[in-house]
Amino acid sequence: MPFEMPVEKWAAAVNGVTIGATSAQGGTRTSTVAVGGETSLPFLHFEGKMPHRPVVAMEVLDVEPTGWPEALSKPFGNALASPADWAKKCVDEFGAEMICLTLRSADPDANNAGPDEVAKTVKAVLQAVGVPLIIWGTGKAEKDNEIMPRASEVSAGENCLLGTATQDNYKTITAACLADGHKLVTEAPIDINIIKQVNILVTEMGLDASRIVMYQATGGLGYGMEYAYSIMERTRLAALNGDRMLSMPVLAVVGSEAWKAKEARGSEQDFPQWGPAEKRGVLWEAATAVSFLHAGTDILVMWHPEAVAQLKRAIADLMKE
Repeated sequence: MPFEMPVEKWAAAVNGVTIGATSAQGGTRTSTVAVGGETSLPFLHFEGKMPHRPVVAMEVLDVEPTGWPEALSKPFGNALASPADWAKKCVDEFGAEMICLTLRSADPDANNAGPDEVAKTVKAVLQAVGVPLIIWGTGKAEKDNEIMPRASEVSAGENCLLGTATQDNYKTITAACLADGHKLVTEAPIDINIIKQVNILVTEMGLDASRIVMYQATGGLGYGMEYAYSIMERTRLAALNGDRMLSMPVLAVVGSEAWKAKEARGSEQDFPQWGPAEKRGVLWEAATAVSFLHAGTDILVMWHPEAVAQLKRAIADLMKE
């Protein structure tokens, strides 16, 4: 008796979003990325279309990181001291398709850098690489309202992805996106109702839903990944069933969350039974990323280059119809 694959019929699709602008589009990027457009659950090619493969971004901090285990910092060498060099290494050597520039120096608990200092770094990274840029604030509402408009202004025309707009702090960054032609990351603390409300608030300001990427705060393997996965999955189901305010592509911050886990960063001296440190953290990050792939993530922000390589191989295999 022949087997017939059961096929779901969905009412709608995920929005398509393009990030980056080439010279022909008024920017200076040498490449752009397109995400979204799915008409089925992830990688069910027999059921619907997945026109764009998930995109791998690498995170670059605008201050040299401290406290990183050697297994994580070693591949980058001296490049960690310069955001521009770090970004260039990520693109040229490790194949990053986007750079996520995190403006940690502006955090009041760090260097408390001002708008002009941040703007210089944004311009330097834009000059160093040709891939599209994600520009990520401090997560501190008052400070982000100060620095993000300037970061947006100096990258006007590049069609960057700015983050993040939250329920209580969305107006300034949304206005910056509207003024300078960028896309926007909306954020919620792993709550499907809050992310929907943020999307509604942002669109009511005039930003089209096709310019939004969602970020549900994520966790690393064993430290909240399971809950985040379930929320992402529910969000994707809502999109396919026609909920316009949940039909945006999804971004996951993987690297920083995965490397918080003691299993990823613990030394061999402290945990000899856990195996080699240079492999353990990489696997922890890669496993977290692949899990989020299956939940419907379109953009994954990574740290370790070997985890990036493993993730890219997984994406290539999963995209085979």
